[in-house]
Amino acid sequence: MRKIIFAITAVSILAAVSCKKKNNDPDPVTPVTPTEDTLGYELSGDITSDRTLWAGKTYTISAMIYVKNNATLTIGKGATIKAIKGKNGIVVTRGAKLMAVGTVDSPIVFTSNEGTPAAGDWGGIVLLGKATTNATFNSVPGQGEIEGGVNNSAGDGIYGGTDDNDNSGKLKYVRIEYAGYPFQPDKELNSLTMGAVGRGTEIDYVQCSYGYDDAFEWFGGTVNCSHLISYKTHDDNFDADFGFRGNVQFGIAITDPADADISGSNGFEVDNDATGSDNTPFTAPTFANMTIIGPKETSTTTVNTNYKRAAHVRRNSRPAIINSVLLGFPSAGILLDGSKCANNMSSGAIEFKGVTVGGISKAFDTVGTSSTSLGSLNTFLTTTNPSWNNASVTNTSDAGLSAAYASGASFNPNPNSGSVLTTGVVSTGRLGSFFSTVSYRGACSVGDTWWKSWTKF
Repeated sequence: MRKIIFAITAVSILAAVSCKKKNNDPDPVTPVTPTEDTLGYELSGDITSDRTLWAGKTYTISAMIYVKNNATLTIGKGATIKAIKGKNGIVVTRGAKLMAVGTVDSPIVFTSNEGTPAAGDWGGIVLLGKATTNATFNSVPGQGEIEGGVNNSAGDGIYGGTDDNDNSGKLKYVRIEYAGYPFQPDKELNSLTMGAVGRGTEIDYVQCSYGYDDAFEWFGGTVNCSHLISYKTHDDNFDADFGFRGNVQFGIAITDPADADISGSNGFEVDNDATGSDNTPFTAPTFANMTIIGPKETSTTTVNTNYKRAAHVRRNSRPAIINSVLLGFPSAGILLDGSKCANNMSSGAIEFKGVTVGGISKAFDTVGTSSTSLGSLNTFLTTTNPSWNNASVTNTSDAGLSAAYASGASFNPNPNSGSVLTTGVVSTGRLGSFFSTVSYRGACSVGDTWWKSWTKF
């Protein structure tokens, strides 16, 4: 009798288990893949409560959209957001979040709605956070007004606060194309503008292409970024000021020899603030494993006369550039500008280590530093401090990159086996816990693939 009861019980249990809904079973009421977004596919007003744009769908932006009131805008993988030409874009205000997480195979694309798109068609993405900055706005220290004319009577263009761990969301496997609306001279929007964005934010695998102004610009803040690509932007590729102190590892910049800005286009441009003051926090980002491919492939390549330096370090800033390769700029590799920066270099507040400069006659140069004791920057970075492993090679090809100056599908920034970039890395100084330990200089290893599939060249 016990055996019969046990058998009946076992069958009952098995039936119950078999009927239990699995986590990945379709919901019997709500379809797994809805067919229409009931809120519509055009964004034309502020987002004041949580909103999700569906994966794989196409949306348009026809205004400057402010994400505010602590709302989160979530964008599904493979979505395409097309901006109507004009001063239209997305501004994520303090306290709000943008969650744009694509995949290698299904990146999220922000682009122009024009049939023949061009740089500056729309305003790009602006992230504003509550981290610290040395800016002052309306007599309030620690707050700034983001450039580009996006501030309004509600103060939706203000950045800055006291929380360096602030979280403005996540961008991963994202492309931003044809952005950087020219609001006023020297007041343009960038492809990706970050004002006091905190280190709680994640920015990884982002490509900015054909921007009218800078590709990436940080105004204060502490956000850490990796796997960034600037492709044929009009002005600077990586611009840091007003107290930015984040870390950036693995970045590629590709320039267009014919296109540069009248203000002078650089790979890096770094300022403490507009006047080079002693306002704190000082602008002190650390860039590691960066590949900056300037416009001048050979000595006979014709380039726009507005191209200047691979790195312009000025106005009392304190950056570090480590384990990186800088190629093909007409004026200088690294230009240290001004006595304050010279003194920062001498004191160790600025670090250039493991840097290879190629195809640039003035690899390490200075201007306005004669009143200081620094002397020749080239001598200081090489002969005086040989353990820093800084060097220059005569031609861009001597760096040994596979096809850095090829276009389209032929482009390949990886070093060849035996390249000078596969040795001579440094591991000292400002390489903190954020940075991955690698055995090569530049953004890529031999045979690397991180820059493929989700990108467009």
